[in-house]
Amino acid sequence: MNKELLSVLEQLEQERGISRDVIIDAIEKALLSAGRKSISAASDLKVQINSRTGEVKALASLEVVDKIPNGDQIILHRAREVYPEAQIGDRVEWEVTPSGFGRIAAQNARQAIMQHLRKAEKNIAREEFQSHVGEILSGVVKRFDAGSLIIDLGKAEGIIPPPERIRGEQFLAGDSINALLISVDNTGVGPSLVLSRSAPEFIVALFKREVSEIRDGIVEIKAISRDAGNRTKIAVYSENPNIDPVGACVGMKGMRVKGVTNEFGGDSAERIDIIPWSADILQVAKEALKPADVISAEMASDGETINVTLTEEESRKAYGRRAANLKLAQRLVGHPINLMLAEAPAEEAKGEPFEVRQSKAVEALSTDLGIDRAIAEKLILGGFLSVAQLREAETADIEAVEALDDSEIDTVLDALDELDEIGSK
Repeated sequence: MNKELLSVLEQLEQERGISRDVIIDAIEKALLSAGRKSISAASDLKVQINSRTGEVKALASLEVVDKIPNGDQIILHRAREVYPEAQIGDRVEWEVTPSGFGRIAAQNARQAIMQHLRKAEKNIAREEFQSHVGEILSGVVKRFDAGSLIIDLGKAEGIIPPPERIRGEQFLAGDSINALLISVDNTGVGPSLVLSRSAPEFIVALFKREVSEIRDGIVEIKAISRDAGNRTKIAVYSENPNIDPVGACVGMKGMRVKGVTNEFGGDSAERIDIIPWSADILQVAKEALKPADVISAEMASDGETINVTLTEEESRKAYGRRAANLKLAQRLVGHPINLMLAEAPAEEAKGEPFEVRQSKAVEALSTDLGIDRAIAEKLILGGFLSVAQLREAETADIEAVEALDDSEIDTVLDALDELDEIGSK
């Protein structure tokens, strides 16, 4: 037991970075808690571990008496076998280690020991990592726990909860991984270092790593909106007129932005749009809606909504799949954006609410295609505004509309087939 304990102490001290004294204190408390019933009836007990030899002892503080003792007492002549000068009323430490206590108690105390060690680790994590919140940490995937990734960071463990993961990303135990430290939480039972790969701030930190002008404060990321795993938009600005902030972030031959996208699997994964920031929020809105070409943008009478005019074809680009492009643009500029078709009737061009026009578009698509309004609405939100657009689309594009289930996709495809058959007669 002694050699085994010493080996464990050395392993924990080296791998976890916890001092031997802290580990011994935790194990002493755990052994006392787990082995109290088998040690003695005495109420004042403690366990001692010799850090050099690994010897385990259980000690009771007993009162010296001259009559029949109870559980917290010891008779005088017995006490003097160890303490020759003991007197009535003195208190002495008396070894009460039961046979096999070290082995049996250690087995029963395993869980308690780990709890104490986790507490010690959390204190270390707080002290060492609190100042690194907002920075990228590198580690190794250790295991999976209820959808969370547990990350070995060396001296501590981190956790990437399901909301902080990127949908579709796959990792195996042993894989290297980078993530943003977003908080140090010592209150829970799991790892105290909470990490994220889906937070917009992770993109910001990656650009700081790749772009020296951002690190040096020459270029500033003024706004960011992110659909993790799909698309991110950032708006950048520099007070130095000789600096092109977009070019600085893209880098020569796109190497800097590739350094960021490579973190998510390269060009086939998350796409990053970089636009110039301007004091003119209308100009920012135009840039944010790219790849759509906007005809004009103006602030509505409510002072909040931005009315954007564009063609029907460009409106599909402005929406993007599942309206993701529009949502990202709105979050980036901090204003709702009302898309208005250039071909719309005069009363609509003057600012008919988007919800009204959307309802009309849903009704028209439902009628033209012969499908339920609910399915038509999902298609509209997915960026398909007309039967013509659906006919031009690939089947995979329609299947990519997230809101549609398999049966609804079949309904749409069957309706298109029927229209094609009618048109061919």
